[in-house]
Amino acid sequence: MNIRPSAAIRQNYNEIADMCRKTAEPIFLTKNGEGDLVVMDIETYNRREKMLKLREELIAVEEDRMRGSKGYSVDEVAAMMRSAIREASGHGTAE
Repeated sequence: MNIRPSAAIRQNYNEIADMCRKTAEPIFLTKNGEGDLVVMDIETYNRREKMLKLREELIAVEEDRMRGSKGYSVDEVAAMMRSAIREASGHGTAE
């Protein structure tokens, strides 16, 4: 965990930005000795946001499954995917 005083962002922006990119980890900034802000590069932020969204979707699906929602077999999913591909390529029956 990388912790810096908040003044460091003003005084050493380029150094902190480079460190964020190199480590792909957030840097925690303190103000008066207390946690204040978290700084990270945009790529790391986007990756974390995608991961959180995927986790939310997986949890929702698992909750649905536990409530008795119907699932699909591997064969059913494969057939649905083949059908969607055929339709997208213009060879399907959907119009």
